[in-house]
Amino acid sequence: MNFYSKHKRGIIGTAIFHLSVLILLLWLGFFTPLPLPGEEGILVDFGNSGTGLGRNEPSPKRNIAPVEVEKKREKAKVTPPPPQKTTPPRPRPKPKPAKQEAMTQDYEKTAAIDAARGKKEEEEQKKNEALEKERKRQAEIEKVRRAELEKQRREELERQRQAELERQRREEEARKIKEINSRTKDAFKKSGSGSGGAGQGNSKSQGVTFPGGNQGSPLGSPNSNRYGTGGSGPGNRGDGPSYSLAGRNATSLPLPNYPGNEEGVVVVQVTVNKNGAVVKAVPGVRGSNTMNPELLAAARKAALQARFNPDNNAPALQQGKITYRFVLD
Repeated sequence: MNFYSKHKRGIIGTAIFHLSVLILLLWLGFFTPLPLPGEEGILVDFGNSGTGLGRNEPSPKRNIAPVEVEKKREKAKVTPPPPQKTTPPRPRPKPKPAKQEAMTQDYEKTAAIDAARGKKEEEEQKKNEALEKERKRQAEIEKVRRAELEKQRREELERQRQAELERQRREEEARKIKEINSRTKDAFKKSGSGSGGAGQGNSKSQGVTFPGGNQGSPLGSPNSNRYGTGGSGPGNRGDGPSYSLAGRNATSLPLPNYPGNEEGVVVVQVTVNKNGAVVKAVPGVRGSNTMNPELLAAARKAALQARFNPDNNAPALQQGKITYRFVLD
């Protein structure tokens, strides 16, 4: 049940009561009597001076007939003009304002406010975009910096690893050189003939002819740098490998695996670093008398395994030659 249905009688009674009171007020109370009533005179005390004192009127100096006084008073009275009937002027109707679409100031203010608001939002958006670009730039710089630090860290680790490998390699080479020198000294203390017969040559190692042995002659010098010709004993015999490398001594000249099908001499051009390792070998250079691929491959493999004494004063890469002589039975 809504409010109107609940208070229907009260609303109707209140409306009728107020309407009745309004009609009575308009009918009985709110009007102007026309013509307006005239103004009445005011009696003033008789006297002949502007000042005076006392309550009683002084006696007159002469007797004036009351009739004459009354007539003078009647003449003094002003009779008001008779009332004229006037019709109240009709109220002029108020002109109705013409209906027209007027441009009010509110619209201009709203447009100006919207323009200012739009400009402010645009500036705020530009500011946010600039901040976002700066944030991305800083993030990119930080990313590049971290990548550079990671790269430097990896390079440092790789350098340390390479340094450790180089140290181990040098220690291993020094150990091998020491072992070879020790065996060479022991070999110099002994004398004998090779299994291929008497011959003479440089005795830098325990054997330089196939298949090995203490090549040389008891009458030769242990400090000689030349190889002699081998004897004519059984087996693969002949001149052993020889080398040519200015200022350097061979600490190890491994013998090649001889294929055993052809004789020949193979000269290998070698490139040696300061540590004495052969870093490059080119077989079949000038001085070779065979181009057998098997002999060339065997000579190259043996040359890459050769070692020379380390020399820090030597060139970084020094070239020399190793000559291998392959002889059949």
